[in-house]
Amino acid sequence: MTRPAARTAASLALLLIALAFAGPFLWILIASVQPAATLAATITPAFSLDNFKAVLTWETTILPLINSVVISGATAVLTVLVAGLAAYPLSRYQLRFRRPFMLTLLFTTGLPVTAILVPVYAMFFRFNLYGSVPAMVLFLTASSLPFSIWMMKNFMDGVPVNLEEAAWVDGAGWLRSLTSVVGPLMAPGTAVVAIFVFVGQWGNFFAPFVLLDTPEKQPAAVTIYTFFSQYGQVAYGELAAFSILYTAPAVVLYVAVSKYLAGSFNFAGSVKG
Repeated sequence: MTRPAARTAASLALLLIALAFAGPFLWILIASVQPAATLAATITPAFSLDNFKAVLTWETTILPLINSVVISGATAVLTVLVAGLAAYPLSRYQLRFRRPFMLTLLFTTGLPVTAILVPVYAMFFRFNLYGSVPAMVLFLTASSLPFSIWMMKNFMDGVPVNLEEAAWVDGAGWLRSLTSVVGPLMAPGTAVVAIFVFVGQWGNFFAPFVLLDTPEKQPAAVTIYTFFSQYGQVAYGELAAFSILYTAPAVVLYVAVSKYLAGSFNFAGSVKG
């Protein structure tokens, strides 16, 4: 195959992938403004914001979104802090069991969280933690740590040790060098880990559904289940409107930091010679 033909084939493949992703989003946009939206979501002259008015209530949308921000945000902050402290010795010191530990982390990233929810559910009941939002945040943090530590360690490896050695000469300890030298230089990597955890927990349905006992504590990922009735009926218009409101915070967060994350690590000029 010639180079122009290969380039055309690649462009067509990318176009098909883009259409496959754009189709569901187009359906959501159309159905959200249709007064009587169905699964077909046909384009009609009718236009209404009644679906947004129906779902934009405290119980249906506002409170669940606040719960999602609190749960996902707290999980992301705790994960970044713990992963940073765990990744520092893995990156800076020649530990005896570093390689087996890293391989164990890599293995645990492939374990589905749903596989351990039954014993976690029993443990929550045993220690009277069922329905506790802080306890669930700690569980979500623990489940997010393996891959976060792996990513944080790789980002930390990109920070030259020479910069820390200069701080050590000035009398700084490992904690001071971590917060004053390594932390600022790997800020884009830290943001990547935080966003990765935040978005992952934003869409987490099963864990909050199992571990939280009342709708007042559950995030928006669980609330979306209420649009499906027990008889198989679906309020497609309200579901589409809620989906737009549900995805908006994650999209806004990504757009807000995308320019910041686009910059690569550049340590040119930091180390002489």
